[in-house]
Amino acid sequence: MRNPYDVLGVAKGASEADIKKAYRKLAKDFHPDRNKNDVKAKDRFAEANSAYEILGDAEKRKQFDRGEIDAEGKPRATGFEGFGGGGFGGGRGGNFDFEGMARARQGGMGGGMGEDIFSHIFGEAFRAGGAGPGGQRGTPKGEDVAAELSVTLEQVASEEKLRLYLPTGREVDVVIPRGVVDGQTIRLRGLGQGAGPRGEPGDALLTIRIRPHPRFTVDGSDLRTTVDVPLEDAVLGGTIRVPTLTGAVEMKIPSMTSSGRTFRLRGKGLPRKDGNPGDLFATTAIVLPEGEDAALMEFARARRGAKAA
Repeated sequence: MRNPYDVLGVAKGASEADIKKAYRKLAKDFHPDRNKNDVKAKDRFAEANSAYEILGDAEKRKQFDRGEIDAEGKPRATGFEGFGGGGFGGGRGGNFDFEGMARARQGGMGGGMGEDIFSHIFGEAFRAGGAGPGGQRGTPKGEDVAAELSVTLEQVASEEKLRLYLPTGREVDVVIPRGVVDGQTIRLRGLGQGAGPRGEPGDALLTIRIRPHPRFTVDGSDLRTTVDVPLEDAVLGGTIRVPTLTGAVEMKIPSMTSSGRTFRLRGKGLPRKDGNPGDLFATTAIVLPEGEDAALMEFARARRGAKAA
């Protein structure tokens, strides 16, 4: 991987704000959503993310500047003088090849010589393989990444499968889980940053954002909406059509139904974790005829006169 400063196009002495600004511009320009048919853009997007993982972290940035980690965030040690004049690096600028030595060690360097060399240089801690308390080896794990997915109520109701673009540049299909709520974070195991050939990848922390709906409001797994009722149906009773996330349905209302009365339509809400859907609550709003209705006006006058008498 290239030098992260070169990837983001900033100087080594750049401020945190300048680094963040440069990263955001690259992430916006090369985001897979905007470059679906451009493979190079996906590579640049992933490269920018990897560079920002180092320069966006104050401690990692210091380690990189000191030469303690490389452009991929992997540990890098300097060579040791006195071994053949050029150190273990074999003339490669004094860099120590941990992996090469590890392979030699596993292959049996001269009947255990590799083990002795490592013990001589690093002491008993290295002989134990970097073991912690109890002598157990720690398996390195990659960093977690954060992502957001914006969904509609219709997609939540149908448990639709959606394409997700992760900050790592990877594309995956995810199914919206039952019972999800706005702002909920879901852990996608193994979809974060890698940790090299011997480690396990981190996780992707996916936050679900449910978009506002022009007709429905969410109340847990239930939905609420307002439906217009013609005056004659409110007075005499009748059947009206009520919109749902899966299409309109018919609902009977009794005579003398007032505005603000709420009716429950069972099973027309959002899916719960147990698979049973929530309900839809429809609140009536009586609608008067458009324009002046002579018969209705005469009726209202007569009724007002009767009350006054």
